[in-house]
Amino acid sequence: MAAPAVGARDAGTLRPARMGPRDVLRVGAVGLRTRPMRAFLSALGIAIGIAAMVAVVGISSSSRADLDRTLAALGTNLLTVAPGSTLTGEEAELPLGAEAMVDRIAPVSSVSAVGLIDDAKVYRNDKIPEAETGGIAAYAARTSLRAAVGAELAHGSWLTEATGRFPTTVLGAAAAERLGIGRTGAQVYIGGKWFTVIGILKPAPLAPDLDTAALVGWPAAQSELAFDGHATTIFTRSAESAVEDVRSVLGPTANPEAPNEVEVSRPSDALAAQQAAGEAFTGLLLGLGAVALLVGGVGVANTMVISVLERRAEIGLRRSLGATRGQIRTQFLAESLLLSALGGAGGAFIGTLVTFGYAFTQEWPTVVPAWAVLGGIGATLAIGALAGLYPAVRASRLSPTEALAAT
Repeated sequence: MAAPAVGARDAGTLRPARMGPRDVLRVGAVGLRTRPMRAFLSALGIAIGIAAMVAVVGISSSSRADLDRTLAALGTNLLTVAPGSTLTGEEAELPLGAEAMVDRIAPVSSVSAVGLIDDAKVYRNDKIPEAETGGIAAYAARTSLRAAVGAELAHGSWLTEATGRFPTTVLGAAAAERLGIGRTGAQVYIGGKWFTVIGILKPAPLAPDLDTAALVGWPAAQSELAFDGHATTIFTRSAESAVEDVRSVLGPTANPEAPNEVEVSRPSDALAAQQAAGEAFTGLLLGLGAVALLVGGVGVANTMVISVLERRAEIGLRRSLGATRGQIRTQFLAESLLLSALGGAGGAFIGTLVTFGYAFTQEWPTVVPAWAVLGGIGATLAIGALAGLYPAVRASRLSPTEALAAT
């Protein structure tokens, strides 16, 4: 409780004692100390809203940091060329010499390709019903493919000039999982023939089609599976500064007779688009966090109104001892701000902890923007001020006799 208005005599009048910051904090904490459970529950409402907002921003920022790290490792200079559609709506086809023609583009540093083998279905064994393919496709693959797309091996080895001539295969991460294969040396049934698994890939972010693929050497695909030799996707790497220039000429170069039947894409753009879609969802979650914060503010306002009603005797006693209306108003406003600050600090801590835990489980770098934490605490103080304004004004308007008579 603040010091009574003992004041100093000046020109025959008494001046009320002034409350310093320390006094304001002390009297503002009276309600929190005397009703700890109510204070805790009110602060919890604020904390939930702030924790939700900080966690959403932190997880989104950590995801963005992970994407940036992935793109930095894989590079943003990968372009793909694939057949589009003809004017009649039929599926187009890349010329047999498309790879060689693309390789002639000066800034292009490497070229690789895969070719879908239409009639080669992939099964765990020859007893599986024909319709149960598991969504796994067979592709002919160049030996330079893994380096071109930045794919990494989880087990075994990659196709070489030697193994690519024999019935061997490398499975994508999802394909291996669907086939129930976790090691090399197993055999799978592709296009009516047995192929030995010599490698299993990790997920390939820039070439997701490879995750559900069984990759066969180009020569073996032609000799064992009647592959026609037409590439269905060509991968190119070029200098970062020349990516857009290369992109503009890839279509006409890959298929000079029908450049309109060629689709050119940049896989890193697809990843960025996925992130943008995730940011839209983040906006929705931030809105829900703001609603939770508003509900918490209403809880604080309710707590302060009840506190004023219950503490009229205290207010009347302090007023009778000389406390001014401004001091009473400051006391209850400080109490509201302290209550909100506790909730905001607790919410920021919980939100940061949630972000750290989630990022750790996803193997992401942990990023919690300072503006999210400081902005969240600032928002709680603003809400606390608004929530406590009416109760503080109401308390200051109680006259000493009215307050004491109501007890």
